[in-house]
Amino acid sequence: MSKGPLLIDLGDEEEAAPDRAPPVPDEAAPPEGRAMRAAMAGLARRPSWLARAFWALALALLGVVVSVAAWDFAVALMERAPLLGRAVTALGALLLVVAVLIALREAAGFARLGRLDRLRAGAEAAQAGDDLDAAREVVARLRKLCAARPEAAWGLARLDERAGEPVDAEALLALAEAELLVPLDTAALREVEAAARQVATVSALVPLALADVVAAMVANLRMIRAVATIYGGRTGTLGSWRLARAVVAHLVATGAVAVGDDMIGSVAGGGVLSKLSRRFGEGVVNGALTARVGLAAMELCRPLPRIAVARPTVGGVVRRALAGLFARGEG
Repeated sequence: MSKGPLLIDLGDEEEAAPDRAPPVPDEAAPPEGRAMRAAMAGLARRPSWLARAFWALALALLGVVVSVAAWDFAVALMERAPLLGRAVTALGALLLVVAVLIALREAAGFARLGRLDRLRAGAEAAQAGDDLDAAREVVARLRKLCAARPEAAWGLARLDERAGEPVDAEALLALAEAELLVPLDTAALREVEAAARQVATVSALVPLALADVVAAMVANLRMIRAVATIYGGRTGTLGSWRLARAVVAHLVATGAVAVGDDMIGSVAGGGVLSKLSRRFGEGVVNGALTARVGLAAMELCRPLPRIAVARPTVGGVVRRALAGLFARGEG
């Protein structure tokens, strides 16, 4: 065994030097909105017919087993302790009544969503055919929808004063939109901005895995339900899921789930933020995607199509939602 330094012949390879190192890329991969994409994928995923049949049969069997077990338990308890058995039977009856009330509430929520869909379809048909009588019928149904709302009293009075001015269907629908739906649009936009702010904050500040995905899904479901309630389509749990899936399907069909650098750079200095902190960039993008979901929910829940009122933009919504939340890149 030789003593001394070990020499390795590198052959013809060039000596490593800093000037020969490959250049560092100037731009990192842009934020992708991972949390919102995962949340939308979860909302849009539809189980196969085999899975639906399995769960339907499993739930039916479980219901039968629980009902028979509860009946046997109540009968046996009545034999051993009649007073306690009657109390348990009364509790079971109350539980059944509550379950029926929940089912009725869910059915009423689906009915309200269907009413909004029919109202919007009637308005679109009246506008397309320039049918003034059909437009008057749509406005009358819209008045009935807004009659019980205190914030619509002034708009209803204004609509009554100017009801004789329009001479065609589009003008009448535009008048109803301006007097009755603009305040509702403002309230719905506030809900969208609040949800976008919440999702962006959680995505930027919470480092826990999957926490941002859960927060995004919960915030979006709550936002969609709030938007539907504002327009008169208050839903239950199942109705909220159905509406959320319809919103995500609309976004996927129109290709509105893609986020480009142009939108990131236009929202609260997002292009610079994404270079300073990737989590802040993800927060901006997730907030922008939440705003897109909220605007799509507004369009689906709105009882009238947009006629004279401009459609809000994602950039404007997110600028208002994130104003002051993230420091601008220029600062």
